[in-house]
Amino acid sequence: MLAAVLACSVWQAPAVYAASPDTIRVAMFLDLGSKYRSTTPVVTIKSDEALNGTLIASGGSQQMISIPAGAQFRFSVDSYRVKVLETKDWKTASEAAKKLEATADKPLLYTTTTSTGKIYQLYSGMYATEQAAKEGAARTAKAAAAYLNGQTPAAKGALHLSAGEFDSEAAAENVRRTFADAGIDAFNVLIPAGAGVKYAVWIGEASNAAELAAVTAAAKAVSLTPLNEIGKETAGLLIRQDAGLNLAQEQPLTHYVVSGTGTKLWVEGTGAGILVKERSERTYRGAVEIGTKNGQLYLVNELPLEQYLYSVVGAEVPSSWGAEALKAQAVAARSYALFQGNKFEVAHVVDTVLSQAYTGVGSEKGSITQAVNATQGEVLMSNNKVVEAVFSSNSGGMTADPSEVWNSANGLFAAVESPGDASSQASLKAWYHVLLPNGAVGYVREDNVKETGATGAGLKTMTVTANATNIRPLPLIQSMAKPVAQMNPGETAVILEKVKESNSYEWVRGPFTSAELLQSLKGKTSTALPSEISTLEVTERGPSGRAVKVKANGQILDVKYPDLFRSALNGLPSTMFDIEPTGSYTVLGASGETSTVSGSRNVSVISAGGVHESSGAGSVIMNGNGSARVVDKEPGFKFTGKGNGHGLGLSQWGAKGMADEGYDYKKILQHYYRNSIIVKD
Repeated sequence: MLAAVLACSVWQAPAVYAASPDTIRVAMFLDLGSKYRSTTPVVTIKSDEALNGTLIASGGSQQMISIPAGAQFRFSVDSYRVKVLETKDWKTASEAAKKLEATADKPLLYTTTTSTGKIYQLYSGMYATEQAAKEGAARTAKAAAAYLNGQTPAAKGALHLSAGEFDSEAAAENVRRTFADAGIDAFNVLIPAGAGVKYAVWIGEASNAAELAAVTAAAKAVSLTPLNEIGKETAGLLIRQDAGLNLAQEQPLTHYVVSGTGTKLWVEGTGAGILVKERSERTYRGAVEIGTKNGQLYLVNELPLEQYLYSVVGAEVPSSWGAEALKAQAVAARSYALFQGNKFEVAHVVDTVLSQAYTGVGSEKGSITQAVNATQGEVLMSNNKVVEAVFSSNSGGMTADPSEVWNSANGLFAAVESPGDASSQASLKAWYHVLLPNGAVGYVREDNVKETGATGAGLKTMTVTANATNIRPLPLIQSMAKPVAQMNPGETAVILEKVKESNSYEWVRGPFTSAELLQSLKGKTSTALPSEISTLEVTERGPSGRAVKVKANGQILDVKYPDLFRSALNGLPSTMFDIEPTGSYTVLGASGETSTVSGSRNVSVISAGGVHESSGAGSVIMNGNGSARVVDKEPGFKFTGKGNGHGLGLSQWGAKGMADEGYDYKKILQHYYRNSIIVKD
């Protein structure tokens, strides 16, 4: 049953596992509440080489298991959970688990054996508290109602009884089976014991003292075996058989549950890397640590700092970029990482862009490794401190001032020109913004179009060159966005304007309706929101031109910090944006008089000289340059802007542009991080 080799090393102090200044700890799963939350009830790992698992607790550390090369093993933690049901039928268990997969109460499916055969046990969780588990039990009772067959989901916990310690798994199994045959949950457990490892049998999984007392009474009625309560701090690995990895076809695996307050399992090899299935099956250098934080499983990858950067730089920027741009990114990423300290309590950083993108060995490339090695140990410093060298994808031609992002200021970051940002669109196609005969508006790429003539008002017309050509809502290909329409050769549309493909330098978003914006603004502004947004405008900009104040219906939308406008306004790439109302437009006539045009059933092409023609739906406004726009029948707001990200510090595309012009990485860094020096640690 146990596909692992038990080690017999001495139970010793765990100091060897403390991170040195040359290593970094990266959290892949961790629950810190509002600070950071990425959770999973189980992790599945494997490697091309054998891995060793060492249990670390307050009393010391000891190697417990060896995982064979190529074998998959699963791990979880002994916290609160819900036992949903038991059944002897695989289909019932797997179908119920599939139901839970679509909910917040993620399933764990185990098997256990009794004298009458195999039993499937479906759980959900983990949960931080007993109350949270009870609430989960109520939810799973509804979600899996069709499969319960009279059973009631119940909260379970990490309180156990010990029924003895044994030198062999077979001896422990004989005792475990006695209780399992009586319908009492019992588990074989690996525990550290002096200079070796022993098996124990733990009974029950109570969530409170009253439940543990009930387990004790039931167990004593079954056997005269002496029973002892297990202290919460007792370290051990519960051995379970997992059946939840593949719900389409049973795939049994050994599953270890890490138990004991503060206990963690350290898994490492000698360099082949560790694959984590629940992290997109990525492979990571170094070791992984599994433990409990706030009642949830945490998974931390610890590895040498420079090897971490091989992945980070490759995940943040293309490996094909010039060497000096890659070196600049390496120094910035190293500085940012070292600045963090123990920001995430059990880790220095996380593997998402909340810190820096980190995707394991899959993003490593030769050019990246060379750039990291060439700058080994180099960091940015100011006032004898390492700089938190933040960076963003594209600053839109001008980096942000801190006042436009954090409502604060410092001497490191300032609004500086970043002309290299435009390099992000150098090879992109242009798109036509077109008006279809039915009044619909969309975009089609230039290589799918041929111009055919012009309207009486002077607007050009076009047709497409291939059957079923998609007319898209924005000037970019979005596989998840439904096309506005499809056109075939011979069908014509009016060309409103020609624009660059939406990219990290220049972009278009929307139009968004009032309802969509109000939904996005909920919880992100202290301002009382109106029932409908009729006007939306930027009323104040910062030094780089980014929006710092926005008004809706003349009322300021009060956000905690200006960069929050990105998420508050339906996920804009940056705060360097303009807002165009799509339901009306103010026209300046030749006489100097102004009038407001609103959407209507008929197309009216309007210029300073007046109305030229009418047909179809909507209103078209044409400026003196011959470009035009449509006033929609349904009011909304279109956003056009520049840049991608907060815009502070290094602009990655700007650095690429500077490198292409011949600047070295030091000049690039000193351009973006003022009053800083580069120091080799």
